[in-house]
Amino acid sequence: MKRLSFILMLMVAAITAQAQMVDPVHFTSELKMGKGAEAEIVFTGKIDAGWHVYSTNLGQDGPIEATFNAVKMEGVEKVGKLTPRGKEIKKFDEMFGMELKFFENAVTFVQKVKFTQPQYSIDCYLEYGACNDKSCMPPTQVELKQTGEAPKASPSPSQGGDVEMQDKAKASQEGDVEMPNNPDTVALEIQNTPDTAALGNQTPPPSEGLGEALWAPVIDELRSAGEERPLTDHSWLYILLMGFVGGLLAVCMPCIWPIIPMTVSFFLKRAKTDKQKGIKDAVTYGLSIIVIYLGLGLLVTGLFGSDTLNAMSTNAVFNIFLFLLLVVFALSFFGWFEIKLPDSWANAVDSKASTTSGLLSIFLMAFTLVLVSFSCTAPIIGLLLVETTTSGNWLAPALGMFGFALALALPFTLFAMFPSWLKQAPKSGSWMTTLKVVLGFIELAFALKFLSVADLAYGWHILDREVFLSLWIVIFGLLGAYLCGWLKFQEDEIGGELQKPMPVVCIMGGLISLAFAVYMVPGLWGAPCKAVSAFAPPMNTQDFNLNTKTVEARFTDYEQGMAAARAEGKPAFIDFTGFGCVNCRKMEAAVWTDPRVADKLKNEFVLISLFVDDKTPLAEPVEVTDAEGNKKTLRTVGAKWSYLQSHKFGANAQPFYVIVDPTTGKPLSGSRAYDEDIDGYLEFLNEGLKD
Repeated sequence: MKRLSFILMLMVAAITAQAQMVDPVHFTSELKMGKGAEAEIVFTGKIDAGWHVYSTNLGQDGPIEATFNAVKMEGVEKVGKLTPRGKEIKKFDEMFGMELKFFENAVTFVQKVKFTQPQYSIDCYLEYGACNDKSCMPPTQVELKQTGEAPKASPSPSQGGDVEMQDKAKASQEGDVEMPNNPDTVALEIQNTPDTAALGNQTPPPSEGLGEALWAPVIDELRSAGEERPLTDHSWLYILLMGFVGGLLAVCMPCIWPIIPMTVSFFLKRAKTDKQKGIKDAVTYGLSIIVIYLGLGLLVTGLFGSDTLNAMSTNAVFNIFLFLLLVVFALSFFGWFEIKLPDSWANAVDSKASTTSGLLSIFLMAFTLVLVSFSCTAPIIGLLLVETTTSGNWLAPALGMFGFALALALPFTLFAMFPSWLKQAPKSGSWMTTLKVVLGFIELAFALKFLSVADLAYGWHILDREVFLSLWIVIFGLLGAYLCGWLKFQEDEIGGELQKPMPVVCIMGGLISLAFAVYMVPGLWGAPCKAVSAFAPPMNTQDFNLNTKTVEARFTDYEQGMAAARAEGKPAFIDFTGFGCVNCRKMEAAVWTDPRVADKLKNEFVLISLFVDDKTPLAEPVEVTDAEGNKKTLRTVGAKWSYLQSHKFGANAQPFYVIVDPTTGKPLSGSRAYDEDIDGYLEFLNEGLKD
């Protein structure tokens, strides 16, 4: 139900206006008194389905971690560090190249404190980051302000009085602020202008008399300008189709294809006087196959559950196991050895089926097929379960196995209903061996994907991007050579003589495989190779990269960028992004690198990237009032840009793209978020260029 609710939420969000504010995390804060002079500052959060909140101590260059920040703490001091409580999920992220920790559904962050004076005054806040699989929230703050009489306060031996709190600016920037040391943020500068004071009064900062227009809300205009392309979650349909294709491949294996005509004939002969009964028995046989394999998928789902599947999907040890498992399956398809269950199992079930009748007999016959065909279906089922299990989708194994079983059961039912089709079906032969070898190459290629995850987790650097691509080039090159008949395996020999020349279909497939191998060759020097970007390690693992054609923003300051756009007479393209935004990097790698998109961004717009998680402090903290009338304090450059996004454009998730007139501050088209549709992105850019 949680997954279904999440999908419905995405569908509702897609058909509403794009400038919609999201509020997926709901925090409360309180000061809980403890024994004696100790207490706890507790931040309790409830997280909407599909979203997650990052934990503490994620390290440098990671997403926005949870931190405790003290603006003023008089008569009280911290004890230890901010501590997360709840069910913490650990998952390796290929984009960041590090293990991430986060919480779903609920989380609590606790900061222990100790009173040092009879009276205390606390002004602090929790800063956290939240993401789903489409977008991320900017750094968000939960404040706690409280004063009162301390119970049994005792002076701190490490400090006397409130000497450290006498300088307010120092307290806001140095006192108890646990912020990640991201060197990228240091390069961004904020002009020491009247901007912050103006923000404090909710008046846009002046910029040659245009400040009011540049900061004025345009939420209604943005909505009327056009809505985003709906975002649809295709993952369930993809998993079902992947399972169905796997089932079709299994049908063509030498362990199953020859059995189909014998099984159908058995059912039809057993009901000579009643053809409808024979068809009914064949349908029951097919349904039994579905029940058996679906039960296997449900068993995997029940044993692991959604949280475990999420954790397993990027667990290094588990991925090494999957790598070795797929290599074993590939070698079995190459004919090195055969994976099979004990013959006694199949004989026992077959004997039981012969001594029973009715539905139980048919079910046991289906179970016998499952056992006998294990040597052919195990590698396909193994690859399917590996892919669905590591997807993190809690229903994926059951859904994938349903698709597999449906495809496997269809031939038995259809041939029973239309026996004449059997005469037109291909006969058993060497083509089935060829199919097995091809699947062996594919399983070997997929195995490297899982080894790559483990390599990134441990930092071995044995499978960097160019090494991965080199191995894939060899694998698909050999596959092409095999399909063209230049490479032979032991199973291809019949009676000591090699087979006849490969058929035209195989040769065409071989040429496609060779062309794919050639396509990946430029990737060794840094070419994007977008067709394999989902499998290959990230570009930052490339040791030798000649690709310098990247799109980077000329400005990271809103006012400066808008001034440049006015001077050049170009529209301003505003990119609300974040250092820790994974989907922002995906858009930059998959969409901005397209030559047509890159040309427009570089030459026809003034590109302004505003990092909402930039920790560079403002000259002094300022208070503003949001659209709901709540007061909040802006302390960093990132907070300023986050306020701009929500105040002016009515949005607070990244990535978020909008094209505006640099003079009026009005939108020239609708906004756009995470969507890797390049043609749609070009339409969005062209709309912003219209007069």
